[in-house]
Amino acid sequence: MNKNIIQKLKILYIPFLIISIAFCSFYTFLNWFLLTKLQLFSVKEIIIEFGIPFILPLIPVLFFFRPRLKILNLKNSNGKTYNDLYLLILWLAIAGPTLIAQDYLKNSTGKLSQIDHISQISKQEPTKYYKVNRLYIDKSKIGTYTSFETGGRDNNLYINLFVVVPIFDKKNDTTNVSCKYWLGIKYSDRMSNRLDERNKQNRYEEFLKFSQYEFGKKDLSDFAYLERVGNSDIGDGYKMALKKITKMNTEGSIIFISNNKPFENRKGDTLYWLIGTFLIGNIVWLLMVLIPKCNEIELRRFKNGTSKDKDLKEFLDFLKPREGYFITPILIYVNILVFLIMAIRGLGFISFNGQDLLNWGGNFRPFTINGQWWRLLTNIFLHGGLIHLVSNMFGLLFIGLFIEPLLGKTKYLVIYLITSILASCASIWWHEATVSIGASGAIFGLYGLFLSLLLTNVFPPDFSKTFLTTTLIFIGYNLIMGLAGGIDNAAHIGGLLSGFIIGILISKSLKNKIEH
Repeated sequence: MNKNIIQKLKILYIPFLIISIAFCSFYTFLNWFLLTKLQLFSVKEIIIEFGIPFILPLIPVLFFFRPRLKILNLKNSNGKTYNDLYLLILWLAIAGPTLIAQDYLKNSTGKLSQIDHISQISKQEPTKYYKVNRLYIDKSKIGTYTSFETGGRDNNLYINLFVVVPIFDKKNDTTNVSCKYWLGIKYSDRMSNRLDERNKQNRYEEFLKFSQYEFGKKDLSDFAYLERVGNSDIGDGYKMALKKITKMNTEGSIIFISNNKPFENRKGDTLYWLIGTFLIGNIVWLLMVLIPKCNEIELRRFKNGTSKDKDLKEFLDFLKPREGYFITPILIYVNILVFLIMAIRGLGFISFNGQDLLNWGGNFRPFTINGQWWRLLTNIFLHGGLIHLVSNMFGLLFIGLFIEPLLGKTKYLVIYLITSILASCASIWWHEATVSIGASGAIFGLYGLFLSLLLTNVFPPDFSKTFLTTTLIFIGYNLIMGLAGGIDNAAHIGGLLSGFIIGILISKSLKNKIEH
């Protein structure tokens, strides 16, 4: 076998094989041992089953494999490199099987307990699944909660109706003033966010009528077994519906969902997906390692221990506070910290509920204008989910590199806060009852300031010519995307205009500063 092929296998493929197997196995074992077996603490399912196994593989990918990729000649005849594609495939090849393994673990653990009456649950060791011989579900005493979320490629509006119904041992128990066991039913629909408010209201009313009809005709006692609802966003929806029950004591309640399929079929095809994903990832990565030629110079450097990853080091340097670039990293850290605290508190990860964002300081006209003016500022440190946070932080990182060294940290921070407050004011002026959150208003303020400085020739002509078009495209694209709905364009425009005006006012003094 060619020596270079052996080197590529030793440096890139075998470590990948070991790390992918070890990561998937060890993380799945910890999930089972700490959360399922010992039940030491409760964490939102989306964090354990998606967030951590999706993000954590970035550590070995960036810090272990990225420097090693230099031994492959990944440049084409045009000088374009495929490093980023390789890193993406590598990340997915490690994260994919781990994600599916958590789903398999969730569905395969937990025994089915056979009980005669629902009240017997409290008299035995808790499990996840129950087959109940006799029970009575009282449809006359229900609690409901409706949540609205935006998302998806087309920025649709998603409606979720959560219903909880009390479960008793027998019909005579319905006179009790308390109930500990509840059945959860969820109805969902989606609509285009581009619809006007009147059409949205009509669609919502149609959805409620249809859900009520489905609920009325459904035999809630017709199921194979009950499944205890976990710590999830769906579970939070049921808990909110439970809070609407005012005439019964619901303290310490347990919520279940019903399953109609046989218990032994709960795993589905998850195991096959796990094995298939692992094999496909390994085969694809093996081919990607074997096909390119070796970079002999980088191979010798790696073997001698002199190969360094300068690109990653430079990127990480952008996240370090330093002279001339101090406030931007701090702002990024604060935003990430708030996001992590909310995630750890179990409020979400991929997305957060509107009510939780409001409780944490979201900008909402009825609350803000009635004395809670601090919301004009606190909302800029909140984000609707992971994608929202990442996109805003990259935008802040980019613009901060150009603006902060020019303004200085004090003036830069003051302008950031002023434009954010003015953006928040524009939001509550335009929206009557919308919870507005995110740093994008302040970031648009910085881009508006940057645009004014480019137009007033504060920067050198070559620099202005290069970045003027890029800045206009960025601003135009984001404003057009905001027209689709679900995005607070009022805050964007308010921040943009306030930043632009501030830039015009200070452009002369900045130009003199640069000239001297």
